[in-house]
This record gives sequence, structure tokens and C-alpha cells, in this order.
Amino acid sequence: MSEAKQANAGGKGGWLFFLIGFVVLLALGWYVFPMILYSKKVQPVSFSHKLHIEGTGMECTECHAFRADGTFMGVPNMTSESDGACLVCHDDPESTQGEDPREKEFLAEYVATGKERIDWLIYSKQPPCVFFPHSVHVIMKEIECSRCHGEMAERDEPPVYQQNYITGYSRDIWGRRISGHKKYPWDAMKMGDCGDCHEEQGGSNACFVCHK
Repeated sequence: MSEAKQANAGGKGGWLFFLIGFVVLLALGWYVFPMILYSKKVQPVSFSHKLHIEGTGMECTECHAFRADGTFMGVPNMTSESDGACLVCHDDPESTQGEDPREKEFLAEYVATGKERIDWLIYSKQPPCVFFPHSVHVIMKEIECSRCHGEMAERDEPPVYQQNYITGYSRDIWGRRISGHKKYPWDAMKMGDCGDCHEEQGGSNACFVCHK
């Protein structure tokens, strides 16, 4: 084989190894790295939004309530100053509201033992520097809860909570896809996502609006 042919063959081999390496690294970065970056946790109570909303006709704000001054109380607990406390409906550890075995487990573990708090994992928890007034978005602008939280009303059990090992924040904040592409509006809750929504809704993107 002539020197020219040997050089040409060597060049093709080099490109082949480069492409193989590139594909392998791309697969590692695209699929494997996100898998090892997040730990998976389950909620302490297998709460069915679907059962409560479709089965009883409850509204989101009955459990995720607003105080008299308009501030948002967040996730419900056993006892609280709002009507969204679990004990409003589940105050008797011997009485069930339905046939779901998960309710009996809840009554035995929380109601019968007198626990006052459920250590919920918050999918949408933002950094301390972020100010998000639910009353402005939900009451004043009448934005549906599903716009940010997805179709939770249709879920029979909570989604798996994925926590970033480095930042400690939920994957629901950073986004499900490493590319940043969103299939649904609730796929990510980063600053850019809020800014895009503000532009759609005619809201301000001034720094002081969201950062106090």
C-alpha cells in the first residue's frame, strides 16, 4: 500500500473513533448523567388528587388555601389555621370516607397517633430569593393551577420526587430534559420560564417583581 493510501486509511480510522467517542459521550451526558444526578424519593402519604377532586368534588383551594390577608398557605397539614387541614375531614381514626386502603394507613399512622405534620416533599420549592405570590397569579390573573403544576388533578398517586444531589432542588424546577425543551408549560420552573409566561400574560419582567 502506498504512503498516500495508508495516510487516507489512517484518517478515516481517526474520524471513525472520533464519531464513536462523540456518540458515547453524548449518550452519557444526555441519558446517564441526569439519572445519577438525581435521587428519587416518594411522598410520605400516597395522596390521590383524583380521588379527592373527582370523588368528592373538592377544589384545589380547599386544601391549598389562602389566608385572610391573601397570602398562600402552601401544602396542607394535619392541623392549621386554614380549612384545608386534613383533620377537617379525617378526624376520626376509626372512620373511613371510602374503600381505599391508603386511607386506613393514613388514619393509623397520622390521625390515631396524633401527628400534627406531614413532611411533604415540595416539587415547586424555589430559592429563598424568589418571591412568588400565588394570590396574584391564581386570584387576580385567574391562572389555572395546572399551568405550573401540571395535571395533578388527574393523578391517583403523587409523582416520584427527584432531588438534585448538587443543588438540593427538585427536578421539576430545573426541568425534565437536559436540552431545556419543554413539552408542557409545567415541565420546568426556572427564571426563564417565569419570564416567558410574564411576556405571554403581559406582566413585568423587572427584577424587583420576583426578587425581593
